[in-house]
Amino acid sequence: MGHGVSSDTTGQTVIESNSNEHYLGLVNFGNTCYCNSVLQALYFCKPFRERVLQYRSTQKNKKENLLICLADLFHMISSGKRRTGALQPKKFINKLRKENSTFDNDMQQDAHEFLNHLLNTCADILIAEKKEERDKHDKQKHKSNSITSSNNHTHLNGDEPFIRTSIYTNGDTANSNSVMEDTWIHDLFQGTLVSTTKCLNCETVSSKDENFLDLSIDVEENTSITTCLRVFSNIETLSGESKYYCETCSSKQEATKRMRIKKLPRILALHLKRFKYFEVFKQYKKLSYRVVFPFELRLLNTSEDCTNNDRIYDLVSLVVHCGIGPNRGHYIAVVKRDGSWLVFDDETVDRLDPSNFEEFYGVSHDLGRQSETSYILFYESRDY
Repeated sequence: MGHGVSSDTTGQTVIESNSNEHYLGLVNFGNTCYCNSVLQALYFCKPFRERVLQYRSTQKNKKENLLICLADLFHMISSGKRRTGALQPKKFINKLRKENSTFDNDMQQDAHEFLNHLLNTCADILIAEKKEERDKHDKQKHKSNSITSSNNHTHLNGDEPFIRTSIYTNGDTANSNSVMEDTWIHDLFQGTLVSTTKCLNCETVSSKDENFLDLSIDVEENTSITTCLRVFSNIETLSGESKYYCETCSSKQEATKRMRIKKLPRILALHLKRFKYFEVFKQYKKLSYRVVFPFELRLLNTSEDCTNNDRIYDLVSLVVHCGIGPNRGHYIAVVKRDGSWLVFDDETVDRLDPSNFEEFYGVSHDLGRQSETSYILFYESRDY
């Protein structure tokens, strides 16, 4: 692939003598590199791996779902006798294709769309399980109250029945809903954006919060991640057909709008928007722009009320797109473990020569040029 890896493809050279880590490739089941690369990148996000394996340890005789299939796969990687070689993620792929027709084919899929689907599906599964547990608890509590009410009634001398009821305050209800929606997926990946709009007529300011599991940012030619994030939070003027409807003025007015980060996630997943639709071509083209990304990142586009704006991140893994377009290419994962960078290219695992790391920044602004460019970056907070 030309990404500067070791010539030894057996996988033995990636093992550190003082490490118990397993480095297993994943077999490609017909253009499933989009899936393999994301799974490898997530596996080497240690907090995520730990929570997935912890989830598996609590799931005994439960109905099989995508999260359980993921947990079983992670368990096979981490607990297998072999530390190198390749595994077949067949059960996971079959479950993915069965539950979502988008992935039920041999066509190349978008790695970011798969990541988004995986995180949201896992979160939905956890929320449903919490709701099921709560409903079960409430049913048992209701049954217990009914028995108590029946016993109390038998001890009354009067004709009027004595009925014991459970009263829930608004605070209790709010807290129970909050618990249901707060899963470990959100705890790891969820951040919050705040969108601030200021009417230029009456100067009324309105704000709206929006949660995210990954952050998609536009890329420009010969730039950096830090610059892209700063542009993401630049002040935008809403005018002409894009005027803002001001509730105070009861009419559309010119306004300014700005998006900043209000709450930083523990694991920051950055998606670089490298596929852009061009009307002249009537199709999406890849932007191979050179975008430099740091190994250590601190976000500067935070709001004034951000509580953890001093958080520092370390790059732990990335998904790289190799090729000329969204439907013609290949995905690989690059991960950091035990002080070394490794390339996971489906079944093959190799050590990456640090001098070749810059190849993943991008090559040029030329459309249609073969390139290996960073597509999804995973940064892990040091204060996790």
